Amino acid sequence: MPEGLEIEYYRRLAEAALDRRIVAVDAPDAWYLKGGLTADVVEDRLLGQSFASAARVGKLLLLELDGADMLGLRFGMTGILEVDGARAMEKLEYSSMRMDPEWIRFRVDFADGGSLVMRDPRRLGGVELEPDTTRLGPDALTLTPAQLRSALDRSDAPLKARLMDQQRVAGLGNLLTDEILWRSRLDPARPARSLDPREVRRLHKHLRATLADLIVRGGSHTGDLMVGRARGGTCPTCGTTLDRRQIGGRTTYSCPRHQR
Repeated sequence: MPEGLEIEYYRRLAEAALDRRIVAVDAPDAWYLKGGLTADVVEDRLLGQSFASAARVGKLLLLELDGADMLGLRFGMTGILEVDGARAMEKLEYSSMRMDPEWIRFRVDFADGGSLVMRDPRRLGGVELEPDTTRLGPDALTLTPAQLRSALDRSDAPLKARLMDQQRVAGLGNLLTDEILWRSRLDPARPARSLDPREVRRLHKHLRATLADLIVRGGSHTGDLMVGRARGGTCPTCGTTLDRRQIGGRTTYSCPRHQR
């Protein structure tokens, strides 16, 4: 599933699409266009333009057009970005890497013969012009200790749910959050406000270290806990059977021995 790390890979890939004149736009799935956008409008706004920059906030990829419009791409659980047929990674957890043409939700063709394509088997992503980024919290990759304290402060919500709330911290998904909390030895079901200052510092340390580690390894699915994320799975550290719970609406794995 694309989390902040995967969208960072997509951002880097999208840099290959910059400064290339757009000659065709195909948006065959009206449901995939968000915020009142239509196929005619997105074609009119993009044709003849070029992408001037590629940026990312959390799980949102932002492509600025040289005419100053901003195109926002969201990838949901199964969305894949391709530029000139190339992909940013060989595997996306819980998605298919098949090149099924029916899964193309959005396509831009360039004058030089290349293209930028969004494939999404489950249609959980979307394309939007001028997406609102003001409701997104600070990005997980640059999160400061003060920003983390603010995200957790005075909340009775489960710790995992609070970290996955994109208005509090942008970019953390299910796999990353389980990995971070496992490395931090913190129970994902604890009330967010229950962490003492030492635990918040520990969480921040492991959050930053986990993201740095996994982006080098190849993505959110490369965490150490991944080997145990299955029914009956065991903790890679101590061999204890992992708890499997629904927290914040997401299937959650944690070690009942180490995570308190």
